[in-house]
Amino acid sequence: MAKRDYYDILGINKSSSKEDIKKAYRKLALKYHPDKNKGNKASEEKFKEASEAYHVLSDEKRKANYDQFGHAAFEGAGSGQGFSNFDFSSSFSDIFEDFFGDNFGSSFGSTSRRSNNRGNDLRYDLSISLEEAYKGLEKKVRYNTYKKCKDCSGSGAAKGSKPITCNYCGGKGKIRSNQGFFTIQQTCHNCSGYGETIGKPCNICSGNGKIQSQENVSVKIPRGVDDGTRIRLSGKGEAGTKGATSGDLYLFISIDSHNIFKRSEENLYYELPITFSDAALGTTVEVPSIDGGKSKIKIPSGTQHGKQLRLRGKGMPILRRNIFGDLYIRIVTEVPTSLSKRQKELLEEFKEIEDSKPNPIIKGFFEKAKKFWKGS
Repeated sequence: MAKRDYYDILGINKSSSKEDIKKAYRKLALKYHPDKNKGNKASEEKFKEASEAYHVLSDEKRKANYDQFGHAAFEGAGSGQGFSNFDFSSSFSDIFEDFFGDNFGSSFGSTSRRSNNRGNDLRYDLSISLEEAYKGLEKKVRYNTYKKCKDCSGSGAAKGSKPITCNYCGGKGKIRSNQGFFTIQQTCHNCSGYGETIGKPCNICSGNGKIQSQENVSVKIPRGVDDGTRIRLSGKGEAGTKGATSGDLYLFISIDSHNIFKRSEENLYYELPITFSDAALGTTVEVPSIDGGKSKIKIPSGTQHGKQLRLRGKGMPILRRNIFGDLYIRIVTEVPTSLSKRQKELLEEFKEIEDSKPNPIIKGFFEKAKKFWKGS
């Protein structure tokens, strides 16, 4: 997809002043910033698009190159001006402080720090049987994690005390220093970027705001899950630092192998062994289905080895839909390896009759073979 014009993105024109460019970007950044539109991919893309446009148009040299050559000015390995050098990973406060000044950005500082201190996500591998995947179930999961300290409510400060605003950075969590023409911004070493220090740490969690814990959760596994299905339990991961939000718990489902059924997405398969005489004469047999029941199938006379029969709707349920796959049964003709005297006599008699009435498939094959031998 072709890139949109940077001026169109910001809603300005080539004669717009630096202040106009800044105002236009500020309006879009406030509207589409990911911190204000969590999980909204469309807003995230619009924010990146606006930030890219501002990155180029706010710099006189980049703007001049863009006005002359368009997007081609920043393409190619040798340009050195490409937007790939622009970092989107900055926090909400960093972006607004850098572009609009300390007063504007500081109002979002505490929110950003809490977001950065979010607890870790956790993974739990859960194995279930094929029957459980068919029916769905509720499973209890036990795992180790870090939970918010109840004694200090996650603040890290002892009862009766509160975290203190860091005197070194003024509560911003970052400090700036001038080096020549450049302004360097770094994480505050005094508060480690939290913007606060703890004068009297909590005795239970030693100021961390969280403690190690063993948790039990009950999880509903929907019917139809397959190998690799991932279930997210929001807020069931590790507690965040200094009262920040907890991470999530992700359950990765694996299905145990079954001694009869093989699965491929929503369909099930197995091989049904039958005798030579049943294949020749035909029969009706009862076969198992994954729901624990039985189904009758008719095997026509003359059924060939490898023939596949289908039972509609006897497969696995499709996840979050009231639809089922099919069950495919492959016929395997079992040839006897040990014959009684009477069986041999009957088969020899049958062979004599068979030889007097050649099978057209066998005859056709050997006619092709004769032509092949003559031609080689």
